[in-house]
Amino acid sequence: MDKAKAVLYALLAAVFYAINVPVSKLLLYHVGPTSMAALLYLGAGLGIGIMSLGSRQRGEKLSRRDLPFVIGMIVLDIAAPIFLMLGISHGSSSNASLLGNFEIVATTVIALLLFREVVTKRLWGAIVLITASSILLSFEGSEGFRFSLGSLFVLLATVCWGFENNCTRNISSKSTYEIVIIKGLCCGLGSLLIAVIKEEQMPALRYIALALILGYVAYGLSIFLYVRAQRILGAAKTSAYYAVAPFIGAFLSFLLLHEKLTAMYLLALAIMLAGTALVVADTMIRNHAHIHQHTFVHSHDGSTHSHTITHAHDHNHLITEGTHGHHHSQKELEQALRS
Repeated sequence: MDKAKAVLYALLAAVFYAINVPVSKLLLYHVGPTSMAALLYLGAGLGIGIMSLGSRQRGEKLSRRDLPFVIGMIVLDIAAPIFLMLGISHGSSSNASLLGNFEIVATTVIALLLFREVVTKRLWGAIVLITASSILLSFEGSEGFRFSLGSLFVLLATVCWGFENNCTRNISSKSTYEIVIIKGLCCGLGSLLIAVIKEEQMPALRYIALALILGYVAYGLSIFLYVRAQRILGAAKTSAYYAVAPFIGAFLSFLLLHEKLTAMYLLALAIMLAGTALVVADTMIRNHAHIHQHTFVHSHDGSTHSHTITHAHDHNHLITEGTHGHHHSQKELEQALRS
């Protein structure tokens, strides 16, 4: 029963996030793109903040050591939604929804380059297909080889979120409430300051209220449900269910905005589906491995010496579904041998 509930949470998280693009497209007729990004994040921060008041389980708080990742998360989360709103305002909602899957590519490549994470052949195949689909969706194709400005803005947003995902990954064990509240309020206020500097006209009160509600549902509540699903399903399977979000967003775009289906879009959709299927297969089939850092204290008390040394050190800790091992640096091994 818990697993069925977790699957429902994961799918609801995908649905809630999927409504962001088409509904934002409608609101952008009345709200500036930077102001829209600000209101979406403020809605998430305020909404989850109110939810946290009734929660007894807050989780471990963020510490000073987490500050670089928190700053990175905030800066990138200010830039990403602004790029997304600019992309939606300059292009089609359906294209923007599908292009959201490029975040998978950005996150994976950044994790590979910065954190040396393993990328399977299946995932490399998905990266190639999703990238090819993203190029097709970005190509205007009417006169010469010219890329759509709106699509390029959306791709910039996904790259920012790719970096942001890798920052957030390093603090994901801490309080979800605190992370979402800080992300929502700081990013919202940062974007609002940019909107004021740009002299964007503030929208009518009813559109402010609608944007805040959308932010709470599409950003705040979506993240909250995603984390709840993760606790039971694990990160890999939850992300597989969440991969349906861009396709739900594209469907809603056709339903709400009556956008036309083009031959180029249908070809890109087929390739994107194939790429997403490989991502789902990769996360559902293979043993999921990840590396995280933590500190623990232990004792060395061998028969060759008469003293016990207790020390603390940081090391990488590799966990898979079937194995559990430690990876120490050469320096740490030498210190252990000397002790």
